Amino acid sequence: MATTCTISISSDIAPGFGGISETMTLTQAGTVTDIDSTTGFQIRKLSATATVALVDMSNELVETKDSTAAKIYIRNIGYRGVIDKSAGVTVLVASEPIGKLYGGDWLMMPLTGTDADDVSVTPDNDNTVVLEYVMFFEEN
Repeated sequence: MATTCTISISSDIAPGFGGISETMTLTQAGTVTDIDSTTGFQIRKLSATATVALVDMSNELVETKDSTAAKIYIRNIGYRGVIDKSAGVTVLVASEPIGKLYGGDWLMMPLTGTDADDVSVTPDNDNTVVLEYVMFFEEN
């Protein structure tokens, strides 16, 4: 069974922008073969400013083939039904910051899958925040 992702973007602040709606099927690198593995959908509650690994690439349970098709989805879902736009979480890959997810924000991005490219997060403050995430990848 295929894994697909869909995004729709509309905006009234970009003149002449007609919007975007795209769907992609997650496939293995350079093929039309479906991605075959996942970390499973997970939820992580954070209540301190310490950096926390969401995906440890060297972990045998999620060992990916290096430099192949891996994708990760992360969403800041707030806490107890409250979306706090001031509760930011910095997302890091290989200890390098790639962006910040405030309450309600999400990302879907490719990863190389090499052992050094762990995916971590660092909350901006001690306010409780909950992240949901899943990684899809080619198994080693």
